[in-house]
Amino acid sequence: MSTILGAIADDFTGATDLAGLLARSGARVSLRIGVPEGPVEDAAPFEVIALKIRTAPVADAVAQARAAQAWLAQAGAKRFFWKYCSTFDSTAQGNIGPVAEALMEATGARQTIYCPAFPENGRTIFMGNLFVGQVPLGESPMKDHPLTPMRDSNLMRLLAPQVTRDVGLIDRLTVARGADALRDALARSAPHVVVDAVADSDLYVIAEACRDAVLMTGGSAVAMPLPDLYRAVGLLQDGDATAAWRAADGPALVLSGSCSAMTQAQVSRYAAANPSYQLDPLALVQDGVQPVLDWLAAQSGAPMIYATAAPELVRAAQDKLGRDKAGAVVEDALGQIAIAARDTGTRRFVVAGGESSGAVTQALGVTRLDIGPEIAPGVPWCAASSDGNGIALALKSGNFGTEDFFATALERLQR
Repeated sequence: MSTILGAIADDFTGATDLAGLLARSGARVSLRIGVPEGPVEDAAPFEVIALKIRTAPVADAVAQARAAQAWLAQAGAKRFFWKYCSTFDSTAQGNIGPVAEALMEATGARQTIYCPAFPENGRTIFMGNLFVGQVPLGESPMKDHPLTPMRDSNLMRLLAPQVTRDVGLIDRLTVARGADALRDALARSAPHVVVDAVADSDLYVIAEACRDAVLMTGGSAVAMPLPDLYRAVGLLQDGDATAAWRAADGPALVLSGSCSAMTQAQVSRYAAANPSYQLDPLALVQDGVQPVLDWLAAQSGAPMIYATAAPELVRAAQDKLGRDKAGAVVEDALGQIAIAARDTGTRRFVVAGGESSGAVTQALGVTRLDIGPEIAPGVPWCAASSDGNGIALALKSGNFGTEDFFATALERLQR
């Protein structure tokens, strides 16, 4: 089957977020970890390629995104989606804008939209300003993100330094007038267009107006209506891709590297009732990961190992080790822990944080995920193979889910 929509995500949790929302439609969705090698095999109507480029050097991010687009084009895709975080995580240099411009050039798109809104998870855009719940992005906990601190809420101001062409805005008043009005406004707007959205109904208007666009960009939610829109015009056939999904049996492990406010609350809730071990980057540098593995070997149930910490503690470690090294030490440790757990029988992994999820899936050698049932908006269970073993993975973006997410995720598999 030829691919209808090819999507590129800048991190692994973002990719599962997008894949899970697309799979709500019953369409078959395939998630590939990294750009596949060799010829296209077993292409799905919706192909998502998960990259780990959110904080990569701009040139590396652009090169990987171009390679992913080329593979998706070989799979038959003529429509493409560039997926980034619903909090527009980036620096002044990129990578959201530079990758978008590279994909515009590769696909021949003269224009693309930017819509990271996800109202179901409290992400809305009004007059070009991004809100997290009722708080502007620049005043939210994202202002203290250890890798991409977001200190401005205005998406045009954030995007303009990253791109070489003009940035425009289509506000909520235009979106509320419907798809035809939005299409007319897009025809008169700039090459890069931020589009307001404050409710799910806005996302459906935007998706309908951009259904035939060569390139869309945004958070996962604006892509969610596309399968039904494609089905309505005969591009997609009916089918239930998740009906036969099965989770691997075996012990479970929670791994958390995210330091978002929500993940801190989730870690605190789960630690109150389950064995838990907090990683210290300084101790990892001095002693390595063996003390953690010794602790894990003595546990039963579904233990948790986490590097989640308050912003001041994260900064203290970064001041001593350097930002990049502090992050790399934790990611490497989580990868080693995941391998050791798999080799001793663990088959179910819940991972919090985009960088952490990337480190764990790469360490486990996962190259493809089959999307299963949704745990929370944007977070599905996924089935994969690791060193010949069937495993189940839940890859959670730091800000997603409720405080009881970890327990809820594991209970969902038990049911």
